Amino acid sequence: MKVITWNCNMAFRKKSKFIDEFEPDILIVPECEHPEKIKFERQPNDVFWYGQNKNKGLAVFSFTNFKINLLDFHEENYRMILPLNFSTPTNIFTVFAVWAYNPKDPFYKYIGQVWKAVQFYQKQMGNQNTMLVGDFNSNSIWDKLDRKVSHTEVVGYLSQQGFESAYHKFYELPQGQEKHPTLYMYRHENKPYHIDYCFVSSDLVGKLKSVQVGEYSKWSQLSDHMPLIVEFD
Repeated sequence: MKVITWNCNMAFRKKSKFIDEFEPDILIVPECEHPEKIKFERQPNDVFWYGQNKNKGLAVFSFTNFKINLLDFHEENYRMILPLNFSTPTNIFTVFAVWAYNPKDPFYKYIGQVWKAVQFYQKQMGNQNTMLVGDFNSNSIWDKLDRKVSHTEVVGYLSQQGFESAYHKFYELPQGQEKHPTLYMYRHENKPYHIDYCFVSSDLVGKLKSVQVGEYSKWSQLSDHMPLIVEFD
């Protein structure tokens, strides 16, 4: 199973073919327009989109036989962190699709949104068949900024709940020392950061097959973010 998250920097309808090349099973796209505007070369089996602005929301696509359902305990206050079930008649797992941004909550508008959400969803998250995937807008290098909660605190809390970052596990790197940026601010090559993640429950850690990050030379023409590609056995 291949899971990809990519903040497309809007206008996904012009860019979807580049992600199609990787044949994702699950695709999470922050800053995506409403799917009614998109013509797919490879038609998804199911789509879920959420947002206030039809030009810029959070889209989730299934290219397998999994159907997507928003869970009924979704909290509107953390609206861009979506608890979703992916299900078939015989299988089910949970994905929290993340776009950590809420300008209406200035002290918690980035990683603070994730912090609030994981606290709120603690009982529903469980520790099996679950992932948190998307644009977290955060890295431990910014821990000392004037925010109510730090990246390291959120990572520590997730670790206590049995979740690990697929990228950091695969490459055996500590938080804050990533070698593959997922963001080039303003698309400038000299401003690289790693802010997109796929945190997985303990049962999925052992199934990791590969983790890749898109290269600047290709993807910076399309977005300030690079895709994060996680494959499981």
